[in-house]
Amino acid sequence: MNNETRNEITPLTGAPEHSALSRRGFLHGIGGLGAMVGIGGWTGGASAADAPKDAGGNIIPGFEKGQDDPNAAKGWQPVSDRKVRVGIAGYGLCKFGASFFYQNHPNVEVVAATDLDPGRCAALAKAVGAKRTYPSCEEMIKDKEIEAVFIATDAPSHARLAILALEHGKHACCAVPAVFGFEAEDEAEKLFNAVKKSGMKYMMNETSTFHAALYEKRVQFQAGALGRIIYSEGEYWHDGIGTLAGYNPKNGKIDEFGWRRALPPMWYPTHATAYYISITGGRFTEVSCVGTESYYPVFKEPANQYKNPFGTEIAFLKTSEGGISRMGVSWDMKDAHGEQGRVYGEKPHNRSINGSRPPLPPSVGGGGHGGSHGQLTNNFIESILLDRKPIVDIGDSLNMSLAGIIAHQSAMKGGEWMKIPQYDL
Repeated sequence: MNNETRNEITPLTGAPEHSALSRRGFLHGIGGLGAMVGIGGWTGGASAADAPKDAGGNIIPGFEKGQDDPNAAKGWQPVSDRKVRVGIAGYGLCKFGASFFYQNHPNVEVVAATDLDPGRCAALAKAVGAKRTYPSCEEMIKDKEIEAVFIATDAPSHARLAILALEHGKHACCAVPAVFGFEAEDEAEKLFNAVKKSGMKYMMNETSTFHAALYEKRVQFQAGALGRIIYSEGEYWHDGIGTLAGYNPKNGKIDEFGWRRALPPMWYPTHATAYYISITGGRFTEVSCVGTESYYPVFKEPANQYKNPFGTEIAFLKTSEGGISRMGVSWDMKDAHGEQGRVYGEKPHNRSINGSRPPLPPSVGGGGHGGSHGQLTNNFIESILLDRKPIVDIGDSLNMSLAGIIAHQSAMKGGEWMKIPQYDL
């Protein structure tokens, strides 16, 4: 096997760089992120009949049964017998709030659930075994029994709800991205300060972080096997996402004018930017980005809510190691699907290093997005129990997210190099 193949990263362990990936489903629900993008298994004791389905009755890609690692629990040891009391916000059409195995984790008690849609709120509570429900995440956060909140809501609400949870003395785990849109840089400052002031744990559920091949490279890098990373790439391709319906905060409904309509690709960057940040823990410092105008009509409308013409954006970034990264996000390329990346260091991949993902409790499956769901939940809960940094902490979360936000600004300015704000505790 040549050196290039040894250094590539894809969501399929052992797969060649250009392996075809199945089309990712992207469905939405009120209060639910609804983003099921990747490869994984519908596990945790559920049958195929329980798996989330699209309007045509097909299981949403990423939730097919039987793709979990049968040896995922091998070597697992409990770190505590304490149960963290968790509240979950957001269900949606993809049952997103229930798909991360909080209800199956031996160190979790799900005490509350919420979704803006009453029917889905009740369904979420039933799915996770929550003792009580609330009409909104804002109300649930006031519950003094809750120690930690999983925020699986629509992207524009992530930062606001995480800040509110932290201000109420609760640990916060949030779906991606950490900050969003025109207010992202202001949100980043407020979110960082809320984490710093509260002393609570904050984690962003970036699923690429626990893709098997990315995690293997993370272990390699931490062991010093790769040396300095000279060049890295990350890609998130999802044709049509900018044309889909989504939650519309103006009317509280799911419609074609929701938050995804004509969405700048680089406003949803973390499935790509994780392919450097989650490997090295380093930072993007500057970015230059170009975009191509989309042929989809929604990007050409004069009343485009984001004034965004681009369906594909490709960014070049400077790293804190002195290396270079290329990160791309696209909503309109045919035959291009999924999350993947490559990383190249000063030294070759060392096959003698075991880069397996951490073992999971026997009751917790790997789940969707390449078997990442259970890993993310276990890491967050153990960060609370062991008082350690989550694998995607506030610094990682903000750099992954802001790199894309600033990249889009650069694209709108014709590729001008722009600095990326730095946040680390």
